[in-house]
Amino acid sequence: MTSGAAAERLHEGVLEWYSTAARDLPWRTAEATPWGIFVSEVMLQQTPVARVLPVWQEWMQRWPTAAELAAEAPGEAVRAWGRLGYPRRALRLHAAAVAITERFGGSVPGTEAELSTLPGVGTYTAAAVATFAFGERTTVVDTNVRRVLARAVTGDAYAAPSPTRTELTTAAGLVPLDPARARTWSVAVMELGALVCTSRSPRCDACPVRELCAWRLAGSPAHAGPPRRGQSWEGTDRQMRGALLRLLRESDGPVSRPQIEAVSPLALQRERCLDSLVADGLVEPLARGRYRLPGSREAS
Repeated sequence: MTSGAAAERLHEGVLEWYSTAARDLPWRTAEATPWGIFVSEVMLQQTPVARVLPVWQEWMQRWPTAAELAAEAPGEAVRAWGRLGYPRRALRLHAAAVAITERFGGSVPGTEAELSTLPGVGTYTAAAVATFAFGERTTVVDTNVRRVLARAVTGDAYAAPSPTRTELTTAAGLVPLDPARARTWSVAVMELGALVCTSRSPRCDACPVRELCAWRLAGSPAHAGPPRRGQSWEGTDRQMRGALLRLLRESDGPVSRPQIEAVSPLALQRERCLDSLVADGLVEPLARGRYRLPGSREAS
């Protein structure tokens, strides 16, 4: 599927499907602000829409602009992050809000190049915000896009563990020339991967490009690479870090050493995770063995 005619058929199939199958999400509406789109893109990394939606709505009510978040202590961003996971994203959002306020007058910058200069903003986020908030024609590649293109174009069950140059070139070559169409294409391919061309149980019969899909036409061969294992949770450091952060989020002030120790009897793991939270800037140690969220305004 490398010819112009084949690419156009792929575009038509995906875009027509998206016109009726797209989920009604607030960050996709005409009323969505660039800041709201920026926040959604950070929250949605490695996190399902169903978990993000209520937290995003709370953030937008509390911090409808970057300047309003920047005026808060970073610990408040961590507290409001709740249980979305990967809480360092909350600190990155706060740092980006500060940079937007100080360097761009409180307005989210409108180009991929400018967005890339913000703290914690990588290639995907910069491209996604430039496209979805400002209509810049660029290449947006996330896990869902990579899986759809791996199957439809190259005939592989899954993309490589990390994006390859060939893969990114293929994705860029499929972006429509018209910026408005390119914007819709980018979100439509992601939606197809999220709803139909899923990782574990793809719904090939419901796929709008099933007659073009190289993987399906080849008989849907099994993945030839190493086994793909899901991430465990129970008993992991991630679970312990989450429990420690939950204690701090739910506290009205600094927490004491006995409160920390009550989280788990597994002292080695508990202390290792506490140290890692401090190193990541998510927890701030205080005098007399107390801890708080970073920069919180509680009495120290």
